[in-house]
Amino acid sequence: MVSLDLFASSCSFLLIVFIYLRSRRRSFNRLPLPPGPRKRFLVGNLFDIPKQNEWIRYHNLCRDYDTDILHLDMMGTSVIVLDTAEAAMELFERRSTIYSGRPKAHMLELMGWGFAIGITDYGETWRAERRLAHQSFHSSAAKRFRPYSLKAAHGYLRRMLDHSEEIVESLHYMTGEIVLSITYGLDILPHDDPYINLVVDAVIPALIACVPGSYLVDFLPILRHVPEWMPGAGFKRKAKEWRKLAMRMLDEPYKVAKTQMEAGSHKPSFVSKSLSRMKEDEDQVKKESTIKWAAGTFYAAGVDTMASAISGCIIGLLANPEVIKKAQKELDAVLTWGELPTFEDQPNLPYITAICMEALRWRSIAPIAIPHLLHEDDIYKGYRIPKGSVVVANAWAMLHNEEIYPDPFKFNPDRFMKEGKINKEVKDPAHATWGFGRRVCPGRFLAFSSIWITIASILTAFDISKPVDESGKGCEPDEDDYISALVCVPKPFHCSMKPRSREHEQAIRATEDEEIFSEI
Repeated sequence: MVSLDLFASSCSFLLIVFIYLRSRRRSFNRLPLPPGPRKRFLVGNLFDIPKQNEWIRYHNLCRDYDTDILHLDMMGTSVIVLDTAEAAMELFERRSTIYSGRPKAHMLELMGWGFAIGITDYGETWRAERRLAHQSFHSSAAKRFRPYSLKAAHGYLRRMLDHSEEIVESLHYMTGEIVLSITYGLDILPHDDPYINLVVDAVIPALIACVPGSYLVDFLPILRHVPEWMPGAGFKRKAKEWRKLAMRMLDEPYKVAKTQMEAGSHKPSFVSKSLSRMKEDEDQVKKESTIKWAAGTFYAAGVDTMASAISGCIIGLLANPEVIKKAQKELDAVLTWGELPTFEDQPNLPYITAICMEALRWRSIAPIAIPHLLHEDDIYKGYRIPKGSVVVANAWAMLHNEEIYPDPFKFNPDRFMKEGKINKEVKDPAHATWGFGRRVCPGRFLAFSSIWITIASILTAFDISKPVDESGKGCEPDEDDYISALVCVPKPFHCSMKPRSREHEQAIRATEDEEIFSEI
């Protein structure tokens, strides 16, 4: 009798749970989806997804529908665009347990990028890579790698003395040196380094593939099985070639770094520090693969992000020469004439910090952040957001919100200053620059330090101005001439960059033989 009563009670309980869940599901389905453009039969909003400057298009749609959360249908997949910091904070931060996934990046996986932290779904593999990244690059730990950033910045100054016309190209070379040395402890050649060339060739197509809507296979996974020879399968042929580059980028510098470590001739790096922490009772093969994957991610992710921020900053400075004068006045008050800045000077140079903050805000590094994946049904502002939705943050819209940043299209570092100090009342652009929630960039502290020392060094050592044409008229760099991808980098531009004095030129030349690696 007891068993029958227990069985009946259990059945009743399960029935109640089933009825509740079914009722809840019906209630959820009765809620409206967020506003968005009209859906077409079968394809939904496929043709509403722009191929370039999509952040502007998404923002305009949000304004048209008077919403900070937009819904698009990509052939059955819900794409949610968040247009404000408040929406991103609520969903990605406060509800991070269900919003920290990544949608399946089929094109990137075909290209060999399945190892990257940025696209790995929330789970054991991601946590293992993220743990390694945090150990080496949290706010305190990242400081020990600053000498590498300083050395690379000095190398950039020397290149500008001899090749001032290669502004953007040399910046990519400098940031490549920073990431290569910090990640693997490797030195680079003064020019045409094969490792830097390799990462540039491998990363450019990956950045394009990261943008939602770039390749149809991301929304129709069945296309992965289409033979390469079929019409319309050009993406598979491209992916095959790009995969070779990704694998070389992942394997070659890692092998050299490990060989140097085994020979005792290595410099401190993420790889050497991570390998030295390995324990005997760990799965050595698995742990080493995780280290190699994390290293490949940093190597690939860091180069364009820092180059974009610094080159964008230079464009902003060229358009606002009064900012240059104000910055140099601050630098000259802190530094001895002809002396180059170091990180020890940073607390006394708040206006340089404000310039870097404004550069990150004014020209967003990643206008559309890497998409998140929702793992459970959710409700926000009375709208239903279905499980499996791809959720995208429009960082550009957040950083150009005129209610937070008045006159947002003006390059104005003074917005972050108050009484000679950084104004803590103004929202730091970091809230939307480096990603959101649990997926925030682990290398953000190191990246900002590298940007800061480079900008401080350039403004200390050089007078920069717009180039002049044959008639003596100043040539304006095009502020909007960017390569549209996940990370937007200005196309090559020109400016006049001349040493401020003979003493400054001598200081730059003297850095060639300096030894700054006493202890890292």
